[in-house]
Amino acid sequence: MINEYDKSSTDTSGGFASSDNADNNAVISTLNGLIETCKDGQNGFKEAAEGVERSDLKSLFYEFAQQRAQFVGELQSLVRTIGGDPENSGSTLAAIHRGWINIKSVVTGKDEHAILNECERGEDSAKNAYKSALESGLPANVLDTVQTQYTSVQSAHDRVKAMRDSYKSEGGSTNTASTSY
Repeated sequence: MINEYDKSSTDTSGGFASSDNADNNAVISTLNGLIETCKDGQNGFKEAAEGVERSDLKSLFYEFAQQRAQFVGELQSLVRTIGGDPENSGSTLAAIHRGWINIKSVVTGKDEHAILNECERGEDSAKNAYKSALESGLPANVLDTVQTQYTSVQSAHDRVKAMRDSYKSEGGSTNTASTSY
C-alpha cells in the first residue's frame, strides 16, 4: 500500500496528489510571484535600455529583458502543468518592493550610472525572490527550473554590478542632479 507521501513524492507528472491541494496552491502562488518579479524585471530592463545611449548597455538591457520574458513563459508553463492559472503581468504595487520603482525617474535623466544602480537594485530584489522560492519546498521538476533561473538572475546581477562599478571607475558622467532616490 502506498501512503500519500509516497504517492506525491513519486508522481512524475509534475502535479501533486489530490490531498496535497494546499501544497499545490502554495507552489502556484510561489511561481506566480516569480512571474510578477520576472515581468517587472522585463519591463525595467526594457525601460533601462531605452534610457541609455551606450550601445553595450542598451544591448545588455535588451538581452536581460528578453531573458526575463523567456523565464515568464517557462514559469507560466509550470503553473499550467500543475493545474494553476498563471500570472500574466507584473504588479505595480509589488514593483515598489521588488526594486524597479525608481527606474522611470532615472531613465528620464539619462544618467547611465544611476540607471545601472536601479537595475542592480531590481536584481537584488529578484535574487531575494528566487532565494525565497528555492527555500519554499518546491517539487523537483519545479525546483530544477527555478534553480536554473536563479543562477541566471545571479549572473545578470553580477554583470550589472560589474558594469556599474567599471562605469564609476572609468569616470563616466553622472548627472545626479536629475536623479531622485
